[in-house]
Amino acid sequence: MADKDETDTNYISDYLATLFPDMEEKFDPQIWAANWSKLLEHSHTTMKEMIETGQTNMDKASPQYQETADPFNLGTAFLSWTQNMMQNPETLIKTQTEYWQNMLNLWQQTAEQLMVSEDGNLGNPISIIEPEAGDRRFSDPSWNENAIFNLLKQSYLLTADWMHKTAETVEGVDDHDAQKIEFFTHQVTDAISPTNFWATNPTVLKETLETNGENLIRGFDNLVSDLDKETGKLKISMTDPDAFSVGENLATTEGKVVFENDLMQLIQYSPKTDSVFTKPLLIVPPWINKFYILDLGPKKSFIKYAVEQGHTVFIISWVNPDSSLRDKGFEDYMLQGPLAALDAIEKATGEKSINSIGYCIGGTLLSATLAYMAAKADNRIASATFFTTLTDFENAGELKVFIDEEQISNIEASMEENGYLDGSEMAMTFNMLRPNDLIWSFVINNYLMGKQPFPFDLLYWNSDSTRMPEKMHSYYLRNMYLENNLVKPNCLTLAGENIDLGKVKTPCFILSTKDDHIAPWQATYSIVNAFSGPVKFVLAGSGHIAGVINPPGEKEKYGYWSYDPRNKIEEPENWFSKSKQAAGSWWPEWQKWISRKAGKKVDARIPGAGKLKAIEDAPGRYVKTRL
Repeated sequence: MADKDETDTNYISDYLATLFPDMEEKFDPQIWAANWSKLLEHSHTTMKEMIETGQTNMDKASPQYQETADPFNLGTAFLSWTQNMMQNPETLIKTQTEYWQNMLNLWQQTAEQLMVSEDGNLGNPISIIEPEAGDRRFSDPSWNENAIFNLLKQSYLLTADWMHKTAETVEGVDDHDAQKIEFFTHQVTDAISPTNFWATNPTVLKETLETNGENLIRGFDNLVSDLDKETGKLKISMTDPDAFSVGENLATTEGKVVFENDLMQLIQYSPKTDSVFTKPLLIVPPWINKFYILDLGPKKSFIKYAVEQGHTVFIISWVNPDSSLRDKGFEDYMLQGPLAALDAIEKATGEKSINSIGYCIGGTLLSATLAYMAAKADNRIASATFFTTLTDFENAGELKVFIDEEQISNIEASMEENGYLDGSEMAMTFNMLRPNDLIWSFVINNYLMGKQPFPFDLLYWNSDSTRMPEKMHSYYLRNMYLENNLVKPNCLTLAGENIDLGKVKTPCFILSTKDDHIAPWQATYSIVNAFSGPVKFVLAGSGHIAGVINPPGEKEKYGYWSYDPRNKIEEPENWFSKSKQAAGSWWPEWQKWISRKAGKKVDARIPGAGKLKAIEDAPGRYVKTRL
């Protein structure tokens, strides 16, 4: 066995020396051989342990809880696609002919250049096809300068392009199946990129030469530490978990928990001004993630900004539910969330009328709450601001790929045992929307380069996922994404009241983001037409998170577009053509709007000084519960 391992190391070292002859002097054969043997020994031992552990867990597992072989229900979609493709072979023939012509051209040009090249480097890089704008995978100069790597890159891009065209051009396939096929074709092409493999990534190979293979040992150790020893599932580390602590360098805005029930804690923040607006401000964040996305740190905190503008800010901190809350539904989240918060805020401040903000699914809940309150003639919410919020789920973006009867039934079955959906499952779904940024870049950095992930507050928050109660999550998936009932008048009933968004007359500020993959702005724009009250629509640059967390200051990254539509049936594209672009943060634009609805100034309110006494310091216990 030792002789074979030694032969393997010689082949690999020769391969590296051929590709990068200028780095050969940094290569030490003895250290390389020792590191390679160590890596093989570690991998053999770990594989044996995983097989033994996996067999034990298989023996323990109940058949009814074993995962389905087709969790995304791809079989039916690809069967339909294949049948339609065979009935229309001309499309397949055309794309395949184009693909082979391009590949032949690529090989011919590469052969011609290699014949006149002495060292394998290309004077004029071959460019049959180029990566899309913003694709950072091929930034290493070797992808253009070295003939072998340029051939790999071009071959991959041509193959990926052929696969995408083949998936997209077959007619006669159901729209949902077509979307699913296109989405998972992208997953496959992203996965097979040569950047994701040790032997075909020049950056990784250079690091291997530079460190004599120590990067591979470090990477293997990183891989083993990310594997769950019980289940064998991989949870990729995206940031240094020891670099952040909620309440210490995240969620640090000063305040007190002044109310709590089994679904949420209500935080009231300490004032930063001597006087404040009369109307308090209630923020309803999503329960899929934790509220401190709005309070990442002093320089990025929307909460801190709102407090400094003179608002008495309250925010709901949702519980991270366990099995005991499995029967809590969407209606419970409304009653024990924003409606309970309204009663508590009145006790804390003496004010019945408030302004409100809903973020993502928190905004969906807020919109349903407004319709419920309209049915009861309850006018306590004077204005509503929505951050990247869907109320019409007809065109809800790539997340719709994961929604059909079969997939929801699979999710419900997975929730049945514990009474909740594990947060890691939802996190992986969101990561699949941007696999190169949120999956493969970390595979390369952590496991191939052998580096530790960079400390990044946003990615720490992203990995601090939460569970979803069984009843609530099933209701949300079925009534919003699958059946789109929220936008249908009187189709939903909550706490005995029919829900009709058209009865909502509350003035609204709608904030969407231009590159949002979770809540596409063309879909969120539908709120303009859903509500009957005055609406201001603002479109920020970037995506679902970065477009929202864009504070004013020296490092303003993204601008925004604004225009107040007079005609409510105006289409989003028409709105955009009339909008005006502004540089910098949209936060001051919101403050200008909300200040006209916030009332006069009164003396600043101290958390715990009213009828509601302080329970504990912000950010409270609920947000600190990790999976």
